[in-house]
Amino acid sequence: MSGQPNTRLADLFGLAGWSKGELARLVNRQAAAMGHPQLATDTSRVRRWIDVGEIPRDPVPRVLAALFTERLGRVVTMEDLGLVRHGRAGKRQGDGKKDHPDGVPWPPERTAAVLTEFTGMDLMLNRRGLVGAGAVLAAGSTLSSAMYEWLHTDPALKADAPVLDDPLHADPAGFDRYEAAPIGWQEIEALERSVEVFRAWDAARGGGLQRKAVVGQLNEVGGMLAYRHPPHLQRRLWGVAANLAVLAGWMSHDVGLEPTAQKYFVIAAHAAREGGDRPRAGEALSRAARQMVHLGRPDDALDLMKLAQSGAGDRLQPRTKAMFHTIEAWAQASMGKGQAMRRTLGQAEDLFVSEGQDVEQPEWMQTFKDEDLYGMQALAYRSLAEFDPGAATHARYYAEKALALRVDGRERSKIFDHLSMASACFIGDDPEQADRYARLALMSMGSNSSRRTWDRLRQMYRLTAQYAEYPRIQELREEIRLVLPRPRAKADGNTAPA
Repeated sequence: MSGQPNTRLADLFGLAGWSKGELARLVNRQAAAMGHPQLATDTSRVRRWIDVGEIPRDPVPRVLAALFTERLGRVVTMEDLGLVRHGRAGKRQGDGKKDHPDGVPWPPERTAAVLTEFTGMDLMLNRRGLVGAGAVLAAGSTLSSAMYEWLHTDPALKADAPVLDDPLHADPAGFDRYEAAPIGWQEIEALERSVEVFRAWDAARGGGLQRKAVVGQLNEVGGMLAYRHPPHLQRRLWGVAANLAVLAGWMSHDVGLEPTAQKYFVIAAHAAREGGDRPRAGEALSRAARQMVHLGRPDDALDLMKLAQSGAGDRLQPRTKAMFHTIEAWAQASMGKGQAMRRTLGQAEDLFVSEGQDVEQPEWMQTFKDEDLYGMQALAYRSLAEFDPGAATHARYYAEKALALRVDGRERSKIFDHLSMASACFIGDDPEQADRYARLALMSMGSNSSRRTWDRLRQMYRLTAQYAEYPRIQELREEIRLVLPRPRAKADGNTAPA
């Protein structure tokens, strides 16, 4: 008991709208359904949880997490409720006054438990057909401040289980954890191959169709990480967890589950750091930065990119640095900072070509090829063209170079290139070519589950207004209106870009 109010639990309790007596009754009923009929919670006990920071014994924190998840329609973890016995409930380590955003950074020994609990809750929401609502994205500056010192220290590699006599002891705590068994290198290789399959599917068809499968696989890996495997296997398993968490985050972002996506990116950074791979942790945070630019928050993206680049350490390869610079340039372009954007893209080009083709890249960098560099340059110049129409010429140049190389089945990236080209053509007063590329994008979007492509189409649609009297553009506008999904209301914390 901390003696201080549990501010996290109090805030979520207020959102849920229950009375203390009602919550006590729900806890008893839910606990019985989960196999704990002996639990007898009352109003006074609920009051102590909220008012004086008392942390109830297991299984109550898991029961509360399940209840709040169902009530609020978004994933709520024990960490979110301030009900983990590490540090003070609901308080920032160090000053004891301010809340961590979503409890980050959590203690190293909690990473596998947080991973398993969060994915379990996410799967539960999927099963019940609920959508995320009421959550908000943490600001980039807030995340950076919370994670800076944590990311810049090197943890000792260790599993998420207490050190007991049995080196393969499994910690039974955690939500929805199945009975895992120790695994060997063959199983880890199979998991690594599954990541490649999921990644290819996502690139080709978007994140909507396989997101639940990725989350389920990540949930199982969380259970495996409860065992203390030999260090070389544990490192690889943490790498699998980081890759799956990044993919779960990217797929969540792709379908508009924005705070859920951000949580997965943070989990991925934790997992990568636990495995001793700081560059991978930095890349996970760079995904969160890309998400912020897409949502119209480029200043937050720049904060996250500073953390991603500094926290990745001195093992960052030139091509990874180049990719980081393209994200930074896109954020700068979205703020109208043309000079800074051009300088940053120049650094990206120099870094990209400085590394020979024979240099082996991390497997998570295998998809950043020449066409991806060109695609990001096109996107940056297209974003800058909103402030400086002269940049549209450069956007067309790079989009054309990217499209000439898009031959590997990554259909979503091709759609984005077509939309960058169409937007640049509209801004550059070439409606005939704009119409052509917009229709090429539309042809592919029906078989793709990416909501981000529709968000980008919406941005392009705005540019058609000044050419609405052209017959072909009139037809295009009508076709887009017929197929364009309705803009998302305030769901999972954010609306799509207008």
